[in-house]
Amino acid sequence: MSAESISILSVSVGMPAIIGMANGEEVLSGIAKQAVTADTVLVRTLGIAGDGQADLEAHGGVDKAVYAYPSDHWTWWETEKKLSCAPNTFGENLTLAGADESEVCIGDRFEWGDALLEISQPRAPCFKLGIHTRRPDVPQAMTLSARCGWYLRVIAGSVVPVRHATLMRTATRGGPTVRESFVALFSTAPDGEALRRIHDAPGLSEAWRHAINKKIAAFRG
Repeated sequence: MSAESISILSVSVGMPAIIGMANGEEVLSGIAKQAVTADTVLVRTLGIAGDGQADLEAHGGVDKAVYAYPSDHWTWWETEKKLSCAPNTFGENLTLAGADESEVCIGDRFEWGDALLEISQPRAPCFKLGIHTRRPDVPQAMTLSARCGWYLRVIAGSVVPVRHATLMRTATRGGPTVRESFVALFSTAPDGEALRRIHDAPGLSEAWRHAINKKIAAFRG
């Protein structure tokens, strides 16, 4: 398979900080990130240097080391939802151009400089995205539209380029697309065959596999 190039428009990182209030309590999150201004950055097993998460049960970890979001969706968000978009609008580490969820698959591998990354699962939005964007309707809009972006695990870390950088697809494992994987989990009319295929996909994160398994059990019930 010939390699495909996806442009990296921006690399962003951030450490946990208070982003707002919910139910009368302060909300701590690493969703508010800043663009990396250096020419290079270190990417490693648990993510990009300088990036961190507040809730390690829901975010981060080996299977969710790097979050990518396609700028290809900006026109839709700005036109349909009147949401102004820029790098890190959705809390992503990598703002990409040239592919969306229907064009990349679970298990696809990409070279970023000398680092090797693998798509592990879609992103499931939570209420913190609404606080970050100051739009409580955004998480639901992301869910309904399946414009979710995707997580990558780091197979091999390295110091990687930031400016004029690309992700080069080097391998695919024949898995479902990110969009298929997202829609299957959140659909109110589940497709049993699709659920089973996604469950068995090589490279799928254990968290998403567990969620799909629960959906399969409910479907059978």
